Amino acid sequence: MLIDPKVALAGLFVGFVVGLTGMGGGALMTPILVLLFKVQPLAAVSSDIVASMIMKPVGGGVHWRRGTVNTELVRWLVVGSVPSAFLGVLLLKSSGQGEALQHHVKVALGIALLIVAVGLIIRPLLSRGRQAGDSLAPLAVKKWQTVLIGIVGGLVVGLTSVGSGSLMIILLLMLYPKLRLSELVGTDLVQAIPLVASAALGHAFFGDFRLALTASILIGSVPGVFIGAQLSSRAPDKLIRPALILVLLGSSLKLLGSSNLVLALVIAVFAAAYLAVRVSEQRAAARLALKLR
Repeated sequence: MLIDPKVALAGLFVGFVVGLTGMGGGALMTPILVLLFKVQPLAAVSSDIVASMIMKPVGGGVHWRRGTVNTELVRWLVVGSVPSAFLGVLLLKSSGQGEALQHHVKVALGIALLIVAVGLIIRPLLSRGRQAGDSLAPLAVKKWQTVLIGIVGGLVVGLTSVGSGSLMIILLLMLYPKLRLSELVGTDLVQAIPLVASAALGHAFFGDFRLALTASILIGSVPGVFIGAQLSSRAPDKLIRPALILVLLGSSLKLLGSSNLVLALVIAVFAAAYLAVRVSEQRAAARLALKLR
């Protein structure tokens, strides 16, 4: 088994970003493997999701010990996500052979990254208005809506390796606006463990899992996550979030085969949307400061 030092270095960077921001690593690692290292899309998805299966319990264990996990919410998410993640792998495998299959993976990955970029833009708006005691009252779990989120998130993870830490947390924010952010992150991390394990099992049997590629990712990402987590409290969100949005947008459009002109136009539109959200955030903060005086 040969370790690729360049992939390990990329894993270090991705792990650092994940530890710094809490963002799912698949949204960055998979397009890096495809676009920079020219790894076949199916191999990139399969190997990255197996690496994620090893990484997820680390963050989930921390939140479990801190008591920031809603176990009932986890239970209903898992009901939907575990079977749909395995189904996603089967759908991927049945969508074609050879070049056709690789093309379908690239398109699915590009669309998923575009959705995550949109989520990063609107996430501050969904988080607005939270109070310190929002989750002190018992949470009324909306069972079937939660199962539906699990189904959607699991299917996307099985197809692309993206979604367990990015897409699903946006959907949970929309369904449970009063859920405390730490509990939201902890719940999402814990439910992602069986979800990613199901998808990883499917990719190990039906995908294109490569042990050397997975090991190279892990060698870099494990210390990267640790370093990023140590610095996370000092991370300037106003700098990190727009950089992530630009990277995800560029990656998604390249995977979808867009021209440089289309790429520039879309980035300009998203930049304007992001600035509008930032202005809205600042105005809301100013109004809150006036109320507190």
